[in-house]
Amino acid sequence: MKKILKIIGYILAGLILILITSALLIRFVFKEQMIAYTSKLEEKERIELLRNATPYASDTAHYHFIYQQDTLQAQKIRAYFRLDTLLTDSSASTWDKALTLAKFVASNIPHANQTKYPEKRNAIDLWKYTREVEPAFNCRLHSILLHELMLSEGIINRFVTFLPADTLDSDCHVVNLVWLPERNKWAMIDSDMQAWISNSEGTPLSLAEMRERYISGSPMRINPLFDSIKEDFNYDYYRSYWAKNLYWFICWEETGYGKEDAMKGRQITLAPAGFTDPDTGPSDVHTTDAERFWAAPDPI
Repeated sequence: MKKILKIIGYILAGLILILITSALLIRFVFKEQMIAYTSKLEEKERIELLRNATPYASDTAHYHFIYQQDTLQAQKIRAYFRLDTLLTDSSASTWDKALTLAKFVASNIPHANQTKYPEKRNAIDLWKYTREVEPAFNCRLHSILLHELMLSEGIINRFVTFLPADTLDSDCHVVNLVWLPERNKWAMIDSDMQAWISNSEGTPLSLAEMRERYISGSPMRINPLFDSIKEDFNYDYYRSYWAKNLYWFICWEETGYGKEDAMKGRQITLAPAGFTDPDTGPSDVHTTDAERFWAAPDPI
């Protein structure tokens, strides 16, 4: 009897060892596959939310996007960052210039949720912050810095917050939307997560185009900013993350330097009809009119 119990004990110990080994294999060997599978499931659910959202509709909400410029401040920023040493090709396209500036920001400032939020949030003071206080900061501060660098080079752009359908989900993202006069279209660029998105032919896509392609199932290509990160870039996570946050959008009505130093002006929200922003300020504007929200800028 003791011998039988001993054999049973060996068998049980072997089974436990097999279970532990299998769990470790699943955790470490198949970790990436499991993460990719989970991201795909999440992406599918998030795209369904976009597809089931109430369609945009024209409205009469009163607002008008203004793209401010300040020649003296532009000169100051170009001199401080020595942009002439970065943008050496005067014949470069707007998109190539935007990519160069985005790479400059991304290569010098990693992503982090800073522990001390900077009091001054303009390009020069944000740069000083990364040299004197903390070496990295979040997507919003990335976008503000890149916004002013591009403004100083005459590149019209907005920094746009895009958010999920779940208003209790505090996670959102902020990127730059760049106007490309050569192509007569907007294009998204993300210096914080170091990527941009294009169609199959390589044409950079706007936020509106990205949202439409998720809904229609049209292909999109993720383009990391740097060749060195292409192999390690988490494409599945990035696709799923965008699918979550393309439900509604917020940006300032007026762009300009030091916009979030003064914190003056109105914010414009674009959301599906029937959706309500729980944090809308008394002077802010809610619109369901995507065509006006994403309209081309007035000629300068």
